[in-house]
Amino acid sequence: MSKKFNSQSANALRILALDSVKQANSGHSGMPMGMADIAAVLWQGHLSHNPGNPDWFNRDRFVLSNGHGSMLIYGLLHLSGYDLSIQDLKDFRQLHSKTAGHPEFGVTPGVETTTGPLGQGISNAVGMAIAEKVLASKYNTEEHQIIDHMTYVFTGDGCLMEGISHEACSLAGTLGLGKLIVLYDDNDISIDGNVEGWFTEDIPGRFASYGWEVIPNIDGHNSKEIDQAIQQAKSNSDKPTLICCKTLIGKGSPNMAGTAAAHGAIVNPEEIALTRNQLDWESDPFDIPQEIYEDWDSKESGKIKEEAWEKTLQEYSNENPELSRELKRLITGNLPDGIEESIYSYIETVQKDLPKMATRVSSQKVLNVLGPLIPELIGGSADLTGSNNTNWEGTKAIRAEDFSGNYINYGVREFGMTGIMNGIVLHGGLKPYAGTFLTFLDYARNAVRMAALMKIQTILVYSHDSIGVGEDGPTHQPIEHLTSLRTTPNLETWRPCDTSETAISWLAALENTDKPTALILSRQGLPNFERNKVQVDSIKKGAYILHEPETKPEIIFISTGSEVELAMEIAEQVKESTPIRVVSMPCSERFDVQSENYKESVLGSGIKRVAIEASYADWWRKYVGLEGDVIGMNSFGESAPGNVLFEHFGFTKEQIISKLGL
Repeated sequence: MSKKFNSQSANALRILALDSVKQANSGHSGMPMGMADIAAVLWQGHLSHNPGNPDWFNRDRFVLSNGHGSMLIYGLLHLSGYDLSIQDLKDFRQLHSKTAGHPEFGVTPGVETTTGPLGQGISNAVGMAIAEKVLASKYNTEEHQIIDHMTYVFTGDGCLMEGISHEACSLAGTLGLGKLIVLYDDNDISIDGNVEGWFTEDIPGRFASYGWEVIPNIDGHNSKEIDQAIQQAKSNSDKPTLICCKTLIGKGSPNMAGTAAAHGAIVNPEEIALTRNQLDWESDPFDIPQEIYEDWDSKESGKIKEEAWEKTLQEYSNENPELSRELKRLITGNLPDGIEESIYSYIETVQKDLPKMATRVSSQKVLNVLGPLIPELIGGSADLTGSNNTNWEGTKAIRAEDFSGNYINYGVREFGMTGIMNGIVLHGGLKPYAGTFLTFLDYARNAVRMAALMKIQTILVYSHDSIGVGEDGPTHQPIEHLTSLRTTPNLETWRPCDTSETAISWLAALENTDKPTALILSRQGLPNFERNKVQVDSIKKGAYILHEPETKPEIIFISTGSEVELAMEIAEQVKESTPIRVVSMPCSERFDVQSENYKESVLGSGIKRVAIEASYADWWRKYVGLEGDVIGMNSFGESAPGNVLFEHFGFTKEQIISKLGL
């Protein structure tokens, strides 16, 4: 073995889990007790990290995908020397504590990603490993391996039952992510009992078929076997590795170990006393002997590792000044200079040449402006590149044998794609975006929610945004999806009406460093509207007056996307009898945070409002009120050409004029 492992160091993790769960009277003791030996071997013998700087860029990433066992990572962080005190452990699951019920990114120093919804962590880890390999391919030299670290994952039966684990791990094998190591807690237990009644697949065979190296039948309580398996996994640079560790859930508990009862809270005082006795643990609750702290302390070794890397980075910078400057900028997350100017310059060009085009095509044209300027952009699509238009002239696909590209073919894996993008963002250094049809947001929904919860810059491209999809029918026509996105906290949803708004939408996505952005794009061609400078500048406020009548407006139309054209046409047709103001609202979230004066200047006061959008109607009541009207959808779509459907569902000039009595 690379080091001698003290069994009491692992038992400290078990006891801290017991004590914290008992203190909170809720939580999950079983997994931390079952995986404590694996955690001790990995963290004490292999993990390269620095508790004094959790953000050290070349650290190994550790992901607790089975996040219900959060007390395991909290114990690891506390014992290793991170800024997580014993009082923080006592505050487990309490309001505003650093030790939430499940690990949360941005809350606890050293937690790489928010986990708990099973399968999310392992997909994030695949993204982290992809990011490491992309950056290493682009910035390492023969003399200096500046980007060179592992991604480790703890996972259990629950994660591997979730379909997202199949999506992400399948792609990981195809891409040959040799620095990804997954340690599988194979304890045969989930909440409902022994998994043999519902989960009997051949996990080693499954991962071997993905193209992974598989190390089966490791005793998860034998430090020597665990250590040797990790060393073997690290030596394989061509394939990700799954280490299957047979463990006993709740190990140490005399009456509950190995049972489903151990999954949740072990809080019975008698059982806790028996467990402490079985583990030969004599200290009081939350009292860790000093020699155990000394065994775990990684502050000095972590500092030495980071300082050695900093020295190598300085040598690298001296020899590769341009590469170094770019890499350092990528690590900070800052955009190159001149991006905003390039976007507005492009809009000026578009204003002089106003072709009709789908906003998915507009998006591609904007990418052709941004792509050469932002080398950290990593595009992709869930097997819909030609439909989402997420590629651009400089697109180069990433393949197992060549990671110097900037585009990932995710295959038909919408959920996995989104979880992987989240992991790429969390790793740092790259800005991923990827597309699918808006209706398939449903497949990816939980990963989208996790991006918003973590406040990270995942860029979600959704084309084919309405019944305008046409002949593909109701399965492919989104109705409720815009509402789903718009009601997600900390997420901006942009539905541009033309090329100019699409360009600003992309600028917003790139500037939204603390939230994900959804770009909602049309399949059908849309006109590009002329605007003055004030209007162009106002797009970034989320809503603005696109058309103002010559006399005081009697009605205000609010619209987005393809329906803005319809609103403008109606306003023009009835201008002599009914003066109408047309408000384009590409991003309601951005508009909602503007000043009250600005909002009133756009939406008026005491004037009837009408919302026109081919999506779920009731959401618009927040703007039009009960006295206003909504021209929207209250049913699923149909299969027919898009123009036929717009007429069928009441989205024509004549129908709206008649309905509103204009």
